[in-house]
Amino acid sequence: MNNPASSYVEETRFGFWFLQSRVWEQHVLRVAVADLKRLIDAPLPSAAVLLDAGCGQGKSFRLLQQAFAPAQLIGLDADSHSLACSAREAERQGLSVRLLASDCAAIQLDDASVDMLFCHQTFHHLVEQQQALGEFWRVLKPGGLLLFAESTKFYIDTWVIRWLFRHPMQVQKSAEQYLAMLRDQGFEFAARNVSYPYLWWSRAKDFGLLERWGLRQPKPPGQRDETLVNLAARKPLEQARP
Repeated sequence: MNNPASSYVEETRFGFWFLQSRVWEQHVLRVAVADLKRLIDAPLPSAAVLLDAGCGQGKSFRLLQQAFAPAQLIGLDADSHSLACSAREAERQGLSVRLLASDCAAIQLDDASVDMLFCHQTFHHLVEQQQALGEFWRVLKPGGLLLFAESTKFYIDTWVIRWLFRHPMQVQKSAEQYLAMLRDQGFEFAARNVSYPYLWWSRAKDFGLLERWGLRQPKPPGQRDETLVNLAARKPLEQARP
């Protein structure tokens, strides 16, 4: 069921359960945070305000605190049930997290109030993707860092994902389309700031089993339909866009 504003597509019951699982935390979140940190090629901001846009059930909070040591951590989600889980997770971890019940397409934060913005596996749930990206741009300070980790349409549009999860299929994009979207918004990044993880769970046709059994060789980057894209991008210090 969509939320009343139809700005995002809610998870299935299975999806909500999966986002609490150890597989999600260890094989998805932890791996993504480590990869995104590796892609950053400049010093991290000191005393940073870090926004987790689409924080879900808060499983990222401890990982983000350990990786980036922000002075303030903000978790944002439009789903009240997820936010309640986030509050319990933050308390369990002994972390101080400011939680916002807010849509990514209408973030209830001031302009240029965030140093780092973490958006992990959230964008493919959003119907109003362009508006959300504009909000990311607005709340980031000049020189601010966007940490973007997303599944592409080549993963989302597979039978097992369609069966177990729920997404707005009309807005799904390839890795190249996501990168173009971010560039068009004004974000800056180079090839060294982008990675295309080829993880077993993202190969939903066979979960990489044929390759692990030696029955097929994986295609190299550039010759396959990328299922994941990770990116560390900067909002320029001198803004070329309003």
